[in-house]
Amino acid sequence: MKIGLSSYSMDNLMQSGDMTILDVMAFAKEHGAEHIELVPFGFTLVDDQTGVFDEELIAAIRTKSEELSLPLSNYAVLGDLLKTDADACRAEIARLKLHIDAAAKLGLKQMRHDVSSFRRPLESNTQCDFEREFPQMVETCRELCDYAAQYGITTLVENHGFFVNGSDRVIRLIEAVDRPNFRMVVDTGNFACMDERCEAAVKKCLPYADMIHLKDFYIRKTTALPGVGGLFRCDSGSWFSTVSGYSMLRGSILAQGDLDIGDIIASIKASGFDGYVSIEFEGMEDPRAGSIAGLQAARYFAER
Repeated sequence: MKIGLSSYSMDNLMQSGDMTILDVMAFAKEHGAEHIELVPFGFTLVDDQTGVFDEELIAAIRTKSEELSLPLSNYAVLGDLLKTDADACRAEIARLKLHIDAAAKLGLKQMRHDVSSFRRPLESNTQCDFEREFPQMVETCRELCDYAAQYGITTLVENHGFFVNGSDRVIRLIEAVDRPNFRMVVDTGNFACMDERCEAAVKKCLPYADMIHLKDFYIRKTTALPGVGGLFRCDSGSWFSTVSGYSMLRGSILAQGDLDIGDIIASIKASGFDGYVSIEFEGMEDPRAGSIAGLQAARYFAER
């Protein structure tokens, strides 16, 4: 496996102007990352409103990647392909195609897009809702991966949020889309959002993985944290609710939370997975310290 860093880990520092994406790339290389994953928070590669690409920044990222010998592994964007208004859904598909174009300009062979909004109301995340909206998921994901095929790009779905998440749901979607260039980003922590045991879910999903996010969470009973947190704020160490409301989650430094990261990495190794693995830090500690500790922990378990 190739252990690297997601730029999302440095989101707060880029949003504040303390670092640029080029600074984040240099930081990742300095601390032993073997690749960098690009998540466009704190920087923009294509304007969603005008469709204009930031060709200068795209070129600068490619040049920095070559200078540092730090491969670009993936480009990950938010999305909502389940809009009920037909025109809005077509507009969203067109927007995501622009981001596929951006991935191609970066020379990438992978791009992750969401299927549903992270902020979808919890009451609409039931299995009945999933079955009703499943045909639209399949149709829109097929259109995007067929579009990406012209560039040799594989589009990736992640177990993300509270709707297109959970091992069985994501596996079902991948098999129904039935395209060789439609695969999965396995996020080791996000299964907890669905109250699923992460260690078992990761193992189940590894045959479908083209990329892995290594993430860790603190997990507590909601009744033990009265008045704390909310549903939708998951970064900066904020507590947020799982889909059932039974538990609360908070991002931790990798291997310092409640997930068995050693067991998860052992499963990844046993599966023979040899692709990109990104550290994704969203805890309350300084992002630089959290990312360095995460990279060190991942290497420790990978080398055991």
